[in-house]
Amino acid sequence: MFYYLLKYVLLGPLLRLVFRPRIEGLEHVPSSGPAIVAGNHLSFSDHFLMPAILKRRITFLAKAEYFTGPGVKGRLTAFFFRSAGQIPVDRSGKDAGQAAIREGLGVLRKDELLGIYPEGTRSHDGRLYKGKVGVAVMALKAGVPVIPCAMIGTFEAQPPGKVVPRIHPVVIRFGEPLDFSRYAGMENEKAILRAVTDEIMYAILSLSGQEYVDRYAAVVKAEEAAARAERERRFPRMPLG
Repeated sequence: MFYYLLKYVLLGPLLRLVFRPRIEGLEHVPSSGPAIVAGNHLSFSDHFLMPAILKRRITFLAKAEYFTGPGVKGRLTAFFFRSAGQIPVDRSGKDAGQAAIREGLGVLRKDELLGIYPEGTRSHDGRLYKGKVGVAVMALKAGVPVIPCAMIGTFEAQPPGKVVPRIHPVVIRFGEPLDFSRYAGMENEKAILRAVTDEIMYAILSLSGQEYVDRYAAVVKAEEAAARAERERRFPRMPLG
């Protein structure tokens, strides 16, 4: 009930007022039955903008850190994410991917919409990164269509690290559903999973017009963080005064 209170009374009207999103291709989202909505991930606000504009309820898999923050802020954030229909997924450890797949399939078995960011993390520079194959596993195991989605303008409105979003035009663009029934029963074939995932990412890329990087975003982030740490070690900042 709180999900719909947020959507129609508390959060939804505010988001539509601030971002004034233009919606394209909404007819591609099925009015009933299970489906995966796979999108790019540019901003913290992506979690809430899409649920605000879709008529149907959509459940996202979200990183567990959103639910385990310390203090009052952490508890409020966790409450907010749970109320907005987000499911926490622990991304650490070797079984993290399997946990996400189990949770996602549980949503699809209830004939609901499942929202996924195949990149696995927010883009830190606005580019589109290589997708992880979990989305393909779920699509093939559940036998459901995948609707590609592009969030455009949310990076400029609220880039990583910015708490309060700025007013900036936003477009949410849905593409035609992708049917992977030709690969039924092949969810254990690595080459098939890679091909399906790449097809999904290409559809997102065609909708978003982003620059594509054929590497995992998490790996690039880690490398850049290590490079920054090394620069700071070699050239420490001198204290002012």
